[in-house]
Amino acid sequence: MNTIRTITAFLLVFLMSCKEQSSNTNGTSDEPVAEVNDIEKIEPPYWWVGFENKDLQLLVRHENIGATTPEISHSGIKLVEAHKADSPNYLFLDLQISENAKAGKFNIIFKKEDGSELTQTYELKERLKSPEDYVGFNSSDAIYLITPDRFVNGNTENDSPLEIESGSQLQERTINRDDDYARHGGDIVGVTNHIDYIHDLGFTALWPQPLLTNDMKQGSYHGYAVTDLYQIDPRFGTLQEYKALSAKLKEKGMKLIMDQVANHCGLYHWWMKDLPFKDWLNLQENYEDNIENWGNEYTINSNHRRTTNQDIYASEADRKGNNEGWFVATMPDLNQRNPFMAKYIIQNSIWWIETAQLDGIRQDTYPYPDKQFMSDWAGAIMTEYPNFSIVGEEWSYNPLLIGYWQEGANNKDGYDSNLRSTMDFAMQRKVVEALNEPESWDKGLVKIYEGLANDFHYPSPKDIMVFPDNHDMSRIFTQLNGDIENTKMAMATYAMMPRIFQMYYGTEILMNDFEKPGDHGLIRTDFPGGWQGDAVNAFTGEGLTDEQKDMQSFISKLFNYRKNSKAIHEGKTVHFAPFVGTYFMYRTLGDETVVLILNKNEEIITIDLNYQKEMGLKGKTLKNIITGETIKWGEVMDLDSKGVTILTTKL
Repeated sequence: MNTIRTITAFLLVFLMSCKEQSSNTNGTSDEPVAEVNDIEKIEPPYWWVGFENKDLQLLVRHENIGATTPEISHSGIKLVEAHKADSPNYLFLDLQISENAKAGKFNIIFKKEDGSELTQTYELKERLKSPEDYVGFNSSDAIYLITPDRFVNGNTENDSPLEIESGSQLQERTINRDDDYARHGGDIVGVTNHIDYIHDLGFTALWPQPLLTNDMKQGSYHGYAVTDLYQIDPRFGTLQEYKALSAKLKEKGMKLIMDQVANHCGLYHWWMKDLPFKDWLNLQENYEDNIENWGNEYTINSNHRRTTNQDIYASEADRKGNNEGWFVATMPDLNQRNPFMAKYIIQNSIWWIETAQLDGIRQDTYPYPDKQFMSDWAGAIMTEYPNFSIVGEEWSYNPLLIGYWQEGANNKDGYDSNLRSTMDFAMQRKVVEALNEPESWDKGLVKIYEGLANDFHYPSPKDIMVFPDNHDMSRIFTQLNGDIENTKMAMATYAMMPRIFQMYYGTEILMNDFEKPGDHGLIRTDFPGGWQGDAVNAFTGEGLTDEQKDMQSFISKLFNYRKNSKAIHEGKTVHFAPFVGTYFMYRTLGDETVVLILNKNEEIITIDLNYQKEMGLKGKTLKNIITGETIKWGEVMDLDSKGVTILTTKL
């Protein structure tokens, strides 16, 4: 009998212990919670279960929150540590999310010294798909870059005036299409409504310039002075509309690339009036506390000497001048050496990948932040998403510098960027020079030939992104002095290279900046037909000139072929040194060969093809992918006018 009582008592104690464990601070209380939001701001605003990295750091901002003691009671969630900041209005909470953690909401309790409490409900979500299914962009993709404010105004109700979530009015609230540097009203809905147009041109991915809130006094349209890293700018639309854009692209078999900025924020970011730490920004000690004075005479801008990242002779002063100086006076430089800032940026990128189901990231001003952080940032993302893609902006015309940033580079200093793709400004310029220059031994088409010869330096040339133009440089039609045939030759050359391809919106209709070459406001001109009442509509063709319609058709035929060409995506590349004003490039995979022929001669010229007999095309029939005409490959070829010819063995 005593034995039975002992066993019964033991079972009761065991059951009570299990019940207590279900409600302790590291425990297993998973009862539904009533949602409470006492805290001013918590970021990330929600998270997910099932990541490779089980650690999560929450930024908590609330008046005197640093004087509270936080507690969490949810199964699989452990509050490891609470870090106080230099400002009493911040806490940084280190959470550990176990493999057994369940999705759902739970409360974080902040206990005050007087015994009162603040409560914030937090949510862990289920991931929508496996990490391997986030497949990024690659050499099969052609990417369409847009300036969202200048593409289509799909919802005039979000034009002006508008408020941000805090209820305060945005500083730039008016639309003025007559001012190249003001807001024009383009938005996410407008882009979504015209995905079919981009798709039908042959493009497989969309890269909008940043869509996050830029609550700046002027010039806020471009998106690169972010003032809230977790908020879609209400002048562009809502988070739901951004997610709908992503979904619409996937319906069409297309990808969404997000433009992100790890180097800096906007001067009026919400944290600027109360920075968490004394080293949250670079050169923070140089500035007055009054935000109205920041960005004026106190600013120390970057020296923009990006070569200091690789230069073995660079002074420490020059290195710091590049990495720690502010990009411009209105863009404070973030200090990624602060571990809390570093984690904040990494988590922000992952949050957007999951929230918007991104297919890639374009990282702005890649050589400006702390380069070890950039390696850690890219590595953290690629660890979670092994098939994802990131491209970094390295505006350099030196292939040695471009190659330095690509994953797998044999760098003398041992640096590994974890970055799959970088941007090929060098080849962009080489093609322009090749077409603008008169032919000679060291000028003209040889620039393309020798430019591609530098590919031996790159770990993976086909993963580099090439482009004719972008939002920061003159339109390609302007760069080529308004020469339509040269523009077609350039577009075909970029498209045929072993590269990822990117094009700026409007290039297909010969948009230009002839009036003020290089002027950013003019480069980012409104797309015709994007606003009600536009006299010209590029979506329907109404009002376009014959030359514009012809270029639009050329781009569509070129990129719709490229979309399905395995030879262009993955094939072997062979090219022949330019001769008598012509250049031949071949892309071959299996039974598909695509031939690019550039001809700068105004008069008819006959080419002896025996020199290229190694390509094995003699006697074969090839089709011109632009005109649809067929030819039989013989011993000679007559080229009767200046321009580009693209032939394929696929009939």
